[in-house]
Amino acid sequence: MKKFWKLFKKITLWLFIAQLVYILLIWVVNPPITLTQLGSLLSGNGLQRDYVSLSAINPNMRLAVIASEDQRFPTHNGFDWEQIEKAIDYNEQHETKMRGGSTISQQVAKNVFLWQGRSYVRKGLEVYFTFMIELLYSKRRILELYLNVIETGKGVFGVETASQAFFSKPASKLSAREAAMIAACLPNPKRFTVKPVSKRVASRTPWVMRQMRFMTGAEGLDVLLR
Repeated sequence: MKKFWKLFKKITLWLFIAQLVYILLIWVVNPPITLTQLGSLLSGNGLQRDYVSLSAINPNMRLAVIASEDQRFPTHNGFDWEQIEKAIDYNEQHETKMRGGSTISQQVAKNVFLWQGRSYVRKGLEVYFTFMIELLYSKRRILELYLNVIETGKGVFGVETASQAFFSKPASKLSAREAAMIAACLPNPKRFTVKPVSKRVASRTPWVMRQMRFMTGAEGLDVLLR
């Protein structure tokens, strides 16, 4: 047992060091591949992606995902407790139709460092990685990672790939409406498709555009849009 615990502590220490090094690495370089992307590739859905810098993504697209997914992103510390409480209350009353309260930071933690799922282990790790990236990364870097790794269609990852696939133009040229359409598909991009336009995307796009107008001038937003 003594040898076992010694080995266990050594493995745990090396795993901790390895994940810390990887977090620091992703601070400056894009993830070579994520578990979600690997799962898409192995399942036969393919893998299309094209990482670009935040400056190469139109401010319309940046604003659209903040307005639709996480309006307090510029100012929160990684967790939107108000939205989490609302999601818990909703889910207690609607057991068959669950609502998430994840922030953009939490989604980056999940999509870059973890796997998809709802287990307590994964959720616990998500909290840890969210705390770490909020501690080490700038909001601009977190948003840049989010816009490059989110799934926007079947086997399609990132807004640059989505823009090219759906609108035949780079993400730097997206209009407000086109950006809103991509943002509207994010809850379930395999089901809520941009091309062809699903009913969900068609009905949600005007709402996203209204939220974009509502967000104009919000605290901390200018740093993310310039």
